[in-house]
Amino acid sequence: MLREKLGILWSKFVNRETVSYLIFGVLTTLVDWLSYAAFRHGGMNYRLATICCQAAAILFAYVTNKIWVFQSYNFHPMYLIREMASFFSCRILTAVFTYVAMVVMVDGMGIKQDMICKIVVSAISLVLNYIFSKLFIFKKAGSR
Repeated sequence: MLREKLGILWSKFVNRETVSYLIFGVLTTLVDWLSYAAFRHGGMNYRLATICCQAAAILFAYVTNKIWVFQSYNFHPMYLIREMASFFSCRILTAVFTYVAMVVMVDGMGIKQDMICKIVVSAISLVLNYIFSKLFIFKKAGSR
């Protein structure tokens, strides 16, 4: 009985979609962190670097989430416009959260290691982005 319930719980949370989201979430995070590090290394201040790397990560995430994670293969122009608007709105919301959290931690709390702040904020954003994508953006065809 317990084994059966654990099996159901496991299959609900560990499946193709969640595993692929985790993989592409890690890759999106790498795009975010590597572009952030490159911008910072190039002399850009952390605030502008945060905005620029978020833009790169959002574009990467849309393509990978649409095709490989949520397998949304509807490319009709009106559908794409709605889907992209939802995706970019949610990601911009978490990007704003990221920006504000970075400013609070670096300027407000005086944490000098901004990359540590970036890691903490990225973990929170990863979870928020999955919830938004699953519930609002890449819903299965029958649930729209």
